[in-house]
Amino acid sequence: MRTARRVRLLAATGAAVAALALSACQNGTGTKDEGTSGSANSTSASSTPKASEDSTGATSSGTSGSSGSSGTNASGTGSTGSGTGGSTPAPAGNSAAKKPGSGGGSGTTARVLCDGSNTKVTAQPVSRPLNHMLLTVTNTGSKLCDLTYYPVVRFDEMQWVPQPDEDTHPQAVVSLAPGESGYAGVLLSAADGSGDGGTTGHRLTIAFQGRTPNSSGGASATPSLPTKGMYYDSSLRVTYWQQSRDDINGW
Repeated sequence: MRTARRVRLLAATGAAVAALALSACQNGTGTKDEGTSGSANSTSASSTPKASEDSTGATSSGTSGSSGSSGTNASGTGSTGSGTGGSTPAPAGNSAAKKPGSGGGSGTTARVLCDGSNTKVTAQPVSRPLNHMLLTVTNTGSKLCDLTYYPVVRFDEMQWVPQPDEDTHPQAVVSLAPGESGYAGVLLSAADGSGDGGTTGHRLTIAFQGRTPNSSGGASATPSLPTKGMYYDSSLRVTYWQQSRDDINGW
């Protein structure tokens, strides 16, 4: 009896297991290997970085940003990326600016005033016209110098300034290149003796004018005079500086 009952129990149990297996196959919850495959796929999908949604790198994973060398689209601004996506150009202001005129001169010759420090001045009496003296100024410097207006002539401690002959006013300022000379004439006394206060001077000072009339033009010069000195009176006058000696010949 026990053996027959055990057989029936096993048969019933087997039928129940078969029914459960059939039911599982029908509703998709069975123990097939498909469940394991689905779990693996799900795990793989979750571990794979999500693809970038646009070209700016806003949602990119950062590993792509760090490898961006062109700096155009791979900005590297993702959640874990720190790359800058290319080098930043240096500011234009970093390059040295070439200053005007630093390349070897502007082409304009420097000009200075002629005075006693950059010229040699001589004073020579002339035989014709009578009672005249010739002043010669030679540029001994290295720059072009200007002789402005007329020489300020002073004998010894003379307290007055001889005036120029306006008829000798040149058309332009007399300019002397290094080694060149300019000239002026001096009327010492009236040939007919009409001048007053005649006296003999033993020391002569020639002062130079600046860019404006009667202004100081720099150092004075003291050219040598003959041992006997130079006679002058109230007729003392001068010419404006001239570029050529011919411009005062016969004055």
